[in-house]
Amino acid sequence: MAEAFLTHYGEGRFEAESAGFEARDLNPLAVEAMKEEGIDISAKQASTVFALVKAGKLYHYVISVCDEATAQRCPVFPGVTKRLHWSFEDPSSFAGSHEEKMAKTRIVREKIKSRVLEFIKLLS
Repeated sequence: MAEAFLTHYGEGRFEAESAGFEARDLNPLAVEAMKEEGIDISAKQASTVFALVKAGKLYHYVISVCDEATAQRCPVFPGVTKRLHWSFEDPSSFAGSHEEKMAKTRIVREKIKSRVLEFIKLLS
């Protein structure tokens, strides 16, 4: 969601990539929540941190969005000028009915959107 918001609201000023420790399918809750915002992420491909490092990618910023409450590991990239960490709950960990999980996902989506907009404003 963070990559999509940065790409959308950054209006071409940022090159954003999203990756995790494991390549896995996009969370359908996140896809649905972003579609409500008018942003379609359904065609996005999951990448791994290791693939980006192996490709020799260098970044000015790495923003990790790992959920510290569940002790998720966050990646480290060589050559990074600045590393930021934003802790958000992982929608894949939500329990309950579809609507209960969507309600929680919408809250996370709004928190991510807010942080991305703050980041863009800071760099403008």
